[in-house]
Amino acid sequence: MDLICDERQSDSPFIERVWRSHSEHGGTFLSMADSHWGMVLTKYRGKTTLTVRGPETAASSAYCPADAEFVGIQFKAGVFMPKLPIQSLMDRNDLNLPEASGTSFWLDSAAWQFPNYENADTFIDWLMQAGLLVRDPIVSAFFKGQPIEMTLRTVQRRLTKVTGLTSTATQQIERARYATKLIKQGIPISEAVYQAGYFDQSHLIRSLKRFIGLTPAQITDKNRPERLSFLYNTDFISPDMMPIINS
Repeated sequence: MDLICDERQSDSPFIERVWRSHSEHGGTFLSMADSHWGMVLTKYRGKTTLTVRGPETAASSAYCPADAEFVGIQFKAGVFMPKLPIQSLMDRNDLNLPEASGTSFWLDSAAWQFPNYENADTFIDWLMQAGLLVRDPIVSAFFKGQPIEMTLRTVQRRLTKVTGLTSTATQQIERARYATKLIKQGIPISEAVYQAGYFDQSHLIRSLKRFIGLTPAQITDKNRPERLSFLYNTDFISPDMMPIINS
């Protein structure tokens, strides 16, 4: 069975979603590419760890221990930590923040209480007020499809610096995740090709193998040994939704 989680939306302008999960069985799984970065709280064998995770540009193998609890905070595009370059966290170069006590961790020379599923919004608000989390208005506007009074080259440089990805890479990853969601819902492959904006079925298969780690047939195979990471309820950002850049 693929990894599953509960998730909820947030009123915070910094948070894309908050999720939680409990692993009954341990073992390896396929970690899908993900254009977002976030923080994950792990409780395992009496120890609590807060990990900062960057975007993933391709599918990779990962391990999940048995009987562990997780709470995740996924950030909106444009949100970043000024003192922690996103490029240093890319592709599973996760950072475990030092433990201060059994209930807190160190960040920027201060001890912070571990967040939970219910108070994640308040926790992020505290980090924002302390200047440890900021939002780039240009990047946020770009992904909302709003006009931007900058050259395309300037915007692309800003996107890469803040998100670690180009707009094209972000779109490719989100399209593959969206196509996977459609296929898991029983949508025919030909229709998934159309809805996700692929050229043809071969294009879709190549994309899924790179970003998801499975072919469409493997995704629908209930007996496959590989488990997939969380597939969030997210919508695909189509090219038509990209903003107008006034250069």
